[in-house]
Amino acid sequence: MLDVDVRKYFDAIPKQLLREVLNRRVRDGVIVRLIGKWLNAGVWEAGKVTYPEAGTPQGSVISPCLSNVYLHEVLDCWFERVIKPKLRGKAELIRFADDFVVICEKREDAETLLEQATARFFSYGLTIHPEKTRIVDFRHPWKSGRHPQTFDFLGFTHYWGKTRGGGYAVTRKTKAAKFRAALSNVGDWCKDNRHKPIAQQHRELSVRILGHYAYYGIRGNSRALGCFRDQVKRLWHYWLHHRRSREGSGGMELWKRLSEHFPLPPVRIVHVAMTRQSAWSL
Repeated sequence: MLDVDVRKYFDAIPKQLLREVLNRRVRDGVIVRLIGKWLNAGVWEAGKVTYPEAGTPQGSVISPCLSNVYLHEVLDCWFERVIKPKLRGKAELIRFADDFVVICEKREDAETLLEQATARFFSYGLTIHPEKTRIVDFRHPWKSGRHPQTFDFLGFTHYWGKTRGGGYAVTRKTKAAKFRAALSNVGDWCKDNRHKPIAQQHRELSVRILGHYAYYGIRGNSRALGCFRDQVKRLWHYWLHHRRSREGSGGMELWKRLSEHFPLPPVRIVHVAMTRQSAWSL
């Protein structure tokens, strides 16, 4: 598994090369001029306007689209047309925006791909992060002869987990750093809003929890979802008790009654991961 990190991708795209790529794909002059205005727009920061020489417009709705078109030319087409036919084993590219991994059947293919991708990205004004990019032994435990390594992708940690039948399957759980960051945000919110009516706090916390489920509610991640819900409940209890203890009306009995009247949303699996069996069976 080739796990690649592109250093400051959205800030590093050379505008001239991006225009050349767009000119090969877009024939409408009006659209081209409009994109040019977006690229030339300045950035207002700390009371001063700056005009970056590279990168796509920060916060612009067109930025993800332009970045995706550019990386499609740099990586996707190059991988399918040039690299893939030359590899000794099977390989598959999985990309979302600037985050991507490549599954390779043979380690030497992953090493060759990393070397050539580094040169390819450099020719397009981009840099592959040398410290955050790595080759992971993610073969099936029966093939590797030891417990495989894990890798992070799109906010999830991917690993081989045991099935009920005693076999192995690729499983995902919320990435630890993302989990801590989400809880930290909830804790800050509870602290800042602990004086609001209980019913209002419950509604807003429920929305936050459901939003978390909407992204991380993937099959196999139930334990992490349940842990998140329990930790949110603990944080809410802490700040409610902190407020009311000062007023002389705190206590576990009160919290029990509140929990019964204002239960937090139960764990919900929203997505059933459909992986490509041909890739994951490597």
